[in-house]
Amino acid sequence: MKAFEYRAPRSLSEAVALLAEKGEKARPLAGGTDLIVQLRGGRLDLDFVVDIKWIPELNQLSYDPASGLTIGAAVPCYRIYEDPVIRRVYPGLVDAASIIGGIGIQGRATWGGNLCNSSPSGDTIPALMVLGATCTIAGPNGTRTVPVEQFCTAPGRNVLRRGEMLVSFHIPVPLPHSGAYYLRFIPRNEMDIAVVGAGASVVLSNDLSTITAARIALGAVAPTPLLAESAGNALIGKRISDETIAEAARLAQQAARPITDMRGTIAQRRHLVGVLTKRALHGAIERAQKGASHAH
Repeated sequence: MKAFEYRAPRSLSEAVALLAEKGEKARPLAGGTDLIVQLRGGRLDLDFVVDIKWIPELNQLSYDPASGLTIGAAVPCYRIYEDPVIRRVYPGLVDAASIIGGIGIQGRATWGGNLCNSSPSGDTIPALMVLGATCTIAGPNGTRTVPVEQFCTAPGRNVLRRGEMLVSFHIPVPLPHSGAYYLRFIPRNEMDIAVVGAGASVVLSNDLSTITAARIALGAVAPTPLLAESAGNALIGKRISDETIAEAARLAQQAARPITDMRGTIAQRRHLVGVLTKRALHGAIERAQKGASHAH
């Protein structure tokens, strides 16, 4: 690993100025669980590492029943699943936070880092997508907002421009009778990368019999995590039934663009999309019926 300069700015403006000045030769450091590995492996050639953990906005974790949840980009996974409000109101986020790596990784790995690493198999990303999360990005020209489903552009690539950094996520307040769920398939029980990941969110009618809104997102089956819009839209206005769920799973399989690699084949991944989409929908519907996501 070659030598690099380490900076730990205390403000957003200072961090943005450093990143803008150094461009491709600088990267933010949050948890470091991806960055340090890439530096050691020679996949990244940097002159500057900018530690962003000291910036207040990036450590914010706050819920407002009127406006929703704000998660700073440097908030580690364990703070998500240890927060009683998040466990009650956003159990779909807890699903993702609690399966990333082992306990040691969860103490360091951050939500912002998982998105900015922009791996097609990032576990937090489909979970954020189905909840309609948006990203706040700061840069030399001020701040801008991008929906999570538009953030990743290719494996390891995203919309961040020179000098820009991810500051936080915002997730709206769940509607009454709504629920979300995330799960993945891995060959082993822990600390593995998803062969396929699937997230789902639903909003049900007052009598809990009909789906009035739905979102389905997939991981590890395309160059980027994927919002399967046609699959989610197919559920709207439909009564809950095995046939309705099976049709959404079929459309999710159609949306997937998997490859064969060391973790799985195209055929296996496409099959898994169908299985996991059904399970994610059943989980989301069950939570909506139980009122797990009802915030009030």
